[in-house]
Amino acid sequence: MKITHTEIYRFSIPVEPFVLATGTMHFAQNVLIRIYADNGLYGIGECSAFPMIVGETQDTCIVMAKEFAKLLIGKDPLEIPDRMNDLLGFANYNPTIKSAFDMALFDLAAKNAGQPLYQFLGGSKRTIETDMTIGIGTPESMAKAAKKWVKKGCRNIKIKLGKGIAEDIERVKQIRTAVGDEVNLRLDANQGWSFDDALFILGELAPYNIQFCEQPMRTWYDDKLPELHLNTPIPLMADESCYNHHDARKLINSQSTTFLNIKFSKSGGILEAQKIHEEALKKGMKCMIGGMLESRIAVTAALHFALASPNVVFFDLDSCLLGHLLDPVIGGATYNGFFLEAPETPGIGADADEFFLEKCESWTV
Repeated sequence: MKITHTEIYRFSIPVEPFVLATGTMHFAQNVLIRIYADNGLYGIGECSAFPMIVGETQDTCIVMAKEFAKLLIGKDPLEIPDRMNDLLGFANYNPTIKSAFDMALFDLAAKNAGQPLYQFLGGSKRTIETDMTIGIGTPESMAKAAKKWVKKGCRNIKIKLGKGIAEDIERVKQIRTAVGDEVNLRLDANQGWSFDDALFILGELAPYNIQFCEQPMRTWYDDKLPELHLNTPIPLMADESCYNHHDARKLINSQSTTFLNIKFSKSGGILEAQKIHEEALKKGMKCMIGGMLESRIAVTAALHFALASPNVVFFDLDSCLLGHLLDPVIGGATYNGFFLEAPETPGIGADADEFFLEKCESWTV
């Protein structure tokens, strides 16, 4: 099998403004990739650029996608490690757009094998329940949003923090009061605190039964994570500090965190995500699968990965529920409340709505 060409789409999805400590997203800056093979099959991949975190924009992803697509013409798509090494040999970093190519290659390989992606990856069905994320706002508005999701059956609320210590404490207090004691609360500061701030605020919030706190400090304070981890009563989860399996190894060996958050936009896709999972599994460190502002295409791929990754026990697969104003996806994962079901069709089992794609700027390489 040989790759003949790649289609690249500016896959912009309108969303309600989403606020976190490092900035506000006004639309989902997504890119869609279709890699075609000479046997008539194609694989689909999607990435969601989040410039204030990963450093890539939709435009930089498209520029790099055109370069990457040239490298793949005439090559075997089933040799996924070799194909991803082709991209790495051309340009370091750029994990977000690389994840779209990785996803498309895995989709194509699973379709060729006639298996749903989770089976192709060696997984089996199990219960997957997502949390719901509350973007930064006033304590009152965040408490109201959390209460709304809980009334709909959500049992896991993820709270974005990192803008003002006193305000952050009040945000959590009001949300805990609004949702009661039975709901799991997870914090995500998105690097919004200093070491001293994190030490203080996590101590203040300990009585509110917090499951864990993601990425309390900027990554340039990673050398302070072991000290914070040792001295905080709330478990930590490394997110922006963990891009690849080398980051995972260093975080684990330095006892810097309790959990790891795996995202394709950071890891560069499924292949590297598997390596992060393996590092964590060897040391018994549990993981979360998360994302940016992906549609149900990439969410479905993440769901397949989770089904094949037993050490992934936390699920943050709510991106397409977070104010997406339309759903440009055919097939894919389905939500039964906050529980997700993966499709049984070969590959990822999701594709883009052709009517939506007709309106998207596109290129063929």
